[in-house]
Amino acid sequence: MRAVVTGGAGFIGSNVVDALVASGDEVLVLDDLSRGSETNLTGALAAGARLARVDVRDAAAVAEQVTAFGPEVVYHLAAQIDVRTSMAEPALDAHTNVVGSLNVFAAAHRAGVRRVVNTSTGGAIYGDTTAVPTPETHPAVPLSAYGLSKLTTEAYGAWFGRSHGLDVTTLRYGNVYGPRQDPHGDAGVIAILCDRALTGTPPTVFGDGRQTRDYVFVGDIVRANLAAARAGALGHDVYNVGTGTEVDLLALVDAVAAAADLPAGSFAPEFRPERPGEVRRSCLDVTRARADLGLGDPTPLADGLRATVNWVRTLARP
Repeated sequence: MRAVVTGGAGFIGSNVVDALVASGDEVLVLDDLSRGSETNLTGALAAGARLARVDVRDAAAVAEQVTAFGPEVVYHLAAQIDVRTSMAEPALDAHTNVVGSLNVFAAAHRAGVRRVVNTSTGGAIYGDTTAVPTPETHPAVPLSAYGLSKLTTEAYGAWFGRSHGLDVTTLRYGNVYGPRQDPHGDAGVIAILCDRALTGTPPTVFGDGRQTRDYVFVGDIVRANLAAARAGALGHDVYNVGTGTEVDLLALVDAVAAAADLPAGSFAPEFRPERPGEVRRSCLDVTRARADLGLGDPTPLADGLRATVNWVRTLARP
């Protein structure tokens, strides 16, 4: 199979690329390298994957690359992912996430792509809700501009389906973590906590630490992407991908300490005021994805944290 992966040099995208290459697929990565790194693609490029330095906001460049490559599937992962940036600069967020996605959808349609697997957020799209775990049928009322831009992109994906027959299948992720998540980047609390645990730096907790998230290992996200791309006709356009387990931040701090083999009580958090635009509770109902995509049990948090700590250990430090 021939596949295009936008944002394929990033944390999640590069893991998807590796899995595609390992399966024998021909892969073209589109990434402007503003957040991703060519280093993440070292093995994939050596195995024959291609990289084009393209910003998804550049419609002509996206169309040229996708049309020339002629993929069967497009995995769309390029995005502005920082909630804080979206709140401070909503136009920038929308330009990347909405306009950039429109460019990808339009190029996929022109190229006759069989399916676009679109990346969205289960963590930010539903807003504050008492329906926890939250199913896909629950109204989406995002608190952040990031969640709003992703919801708008989903609506455009559905519109491309109605108007042009383009199959856009959206995966709403929980809070993804794992190897290649940048502890110094614009998102990813687990990578940050792992780095602090290994450097002896106290973790920072915004608010009271009782806010919850659904932490899903990147390997599970990769499997969901490949399953969504390779499935036949699907019964739904949108799927939550997570664990269905709610974990609060203070419990996560303790779990990271255990994964890093720190003595009990040595990784005590420093508290700061809560930040705007962040939901109080977030956990995804993953019943639909397990049924339609055939997803198995998620990676246990302790196992995923251990793998992430081991990866962070390999990073060069000042």
